[in-house]
Amino acid sequence: MGNFVKKAAGIGLGIIAIIILMAFFSTCTVIKPGERGVMVTLGKISPVVYPEGMHFVTPFISHIYAWDVKTQKINPSTTVFTKDIQQARLSYVVNYNLIPADVAKMHREVGKDYQDKIIIPTVEGTIKNVIGTWNAVDLIGNRAKATSDILVLLKENLIDDYINVTDFQIVDIDYSDAFERAVEEKVTAEQQAQKAKNITVQVQEEAKQRVLKAEAEAKAIQLQAQALANNKQLVELEYAKKWDGHLPQYMMGNTVPFVNIGR
Repeated sequence: MGNFVKKAAGIGLGIIAIIILMAFFSTCTVIKPGERGVMVTLGKISPVVYPEGMHFVTPFISHIYAWDVKTQKINPSTTVFTKDIQQARLSYVVNYNLIPADVAKMHREVGKDYQDKIIIPTVEGTIKNVIGTWNAVDLIGNRAKATSDILVLLKENLIDDYINVTDFQIVDIDYSDAFERAVEEKVTAEQQAQKAKNITVQVQEEAKQRVLKAEAEAKAIQLQAQALANNKQLVELEYAKKWDGHLPQYMMGNTVPFVNIGR
């Protein structure tokens, strides 16, 4: 009988200890790094935002909900139309984080499904508005500019909804196969036209250089002939330059003849 009482008392003490431990742990909540807490007491949301660490609550009356405020990423895709009515499938990435000081407002006004309610509709609406200002071909060459414009607008549009956008990138713009073929053909045609133009310019320049060279040579000959005609001494000088050092065997006319006496 005594052993039975002791065993029963031990079991009772164990149960009491478990109840005490359960009561203790039910009164505290741990907010992990990168999170913020929002306390709700009997349906009323506290405006106080709880930082990382352990916080005590009243069991069965209050509860602290954890909100992730680290950088998060979404990478869906959407259908867009350009200014010239070209349809494309656009894939994108958005990096964002909840503004830590405003998570209690987000809890009260939106709830945990804020991505579907706020972020994705705002992002896709902004993308379509910006893409709609570009013609399809121009957008290909100005993708960085369109990306930058979208990021600026997203920051402005979401900051009032307690969301801080840190980055936006267009991953891919997938046009129809027919449009992409047309663009490739246009680029190829432009490259071939430029190549032909370059060849034409080269041929024209070479012909121009030949003409200039011929004109320069003709001008030089003309000047030389004119100089020789105007100055007999230059004629004699030219003959002297071309004399090979041998006297002629006979000289006719009014000149005094010379007889080749050999060497």
